[in-house]
This record gives sequence, structure tokens and C-alpha cells, in this order.
Amino acid sequence: MFPTFEIVKELCRRQGISLNTLEERIGFSRNSLYSWKNSEPKPKKLNAVADYFNVSTDYLLGRTDNPVIAGDTVTKTEIDLKKDAAESFFYDGHELNDEDLDLISSLLEARMRNRK
Repeated sequence: MFPTFEIVKELCRRQGISLNTLEERIGFSRNSLYSWKNSEPKPKKLNAVADYFNVSTDYLLGRTDNPVIAGDTVTKTEIDLKKDAAESFFYDGHELNDEDLDLISSLLEARMRNRK
């Protein structure tokens, strides 16, 4: 199985669009992305999806976990606070629990809303 389909599906989910919406926006025929489940995409189509999401083709192909395009100087990365925290967040030698993470998340969300 090729990872590209799942990666594109996740990118769509993060942007709140369906695969069909993505296909419409970039001029693909309906359900054409579903063929990527079982075969590698053609370079032209892969480039179109990479351009739409502003990620590298290597990222779409599953060759790297880094979506940044070589030469990009500004990087905006969305993080999953709970996932990252479960792996590495400590305070004063103690792991953060779900309640701690919810508090941090709500503080960050309030800060971002008030910053605009």
C-alpha cells in the first residue's frame, strides 16, 4: 500500500475539506485520488497536490515526516499538543497529565483569540 493517499487524506482533514473538494479545487476528476491507495501518483498530479497544501512531494510520498519544502524560510507547523506532550512534556520532573494539557491548550487558545 502506498502512503500518499493517507497523507493527503490527513491534510484534507486538517483543512476541513473532503477529498472530493480537493479534487474539484485542483481540477482532478472525481474520485481520482482514490487510485493513490494502490498505485503511485503521476508526478504532475503529485506536484499539484503538493502545491495546494504547500508541502514537499517527498512528504506526500512518505519519504520524510517534514512537510517543509526545501528553500522555504518561514515554517508554520500545526502541532498536536496532547500527542507531543505524551512523548516529551515534563514540568519540574513530573509528566503532564490530561488535565494539565487541557489547561495549557485552553490558555493557548485564549491567547491566540485575544492576539488577533
